[in-house]
Amino acid sequence: MSAASVKEQVARALDTLSEAELQQVAEYVAFLRFRTRVTPLALVDEAHLVTLYAEGADEDRALAEAGMDSYRDQLHMEDTQ
Repeated sequence: MSAASVKEQVARALDTLSEAELQQVAEYVAFLRFRTRVTPLALVDEAHLVTLYAEGADEDRALAEAGMDSYRDQLHMEDTQ
């Protein structure tokens, strides 16, 4: 289908729409124009994400283990009260 015939079909369809429907079409056209101006996000490097996740997990584990002594002491104090 050529661009001219698509434009003609759209123009004919627009003639049949209500004012509210035309407003929706206008909003959609604005969205399409906006979308073409937005730079797409770079592709995600999954291997890098895996590395970051592993580093975060190691840090989380170390923090949790560091806090366990204090937590155990607090539980013991609660039990003795």
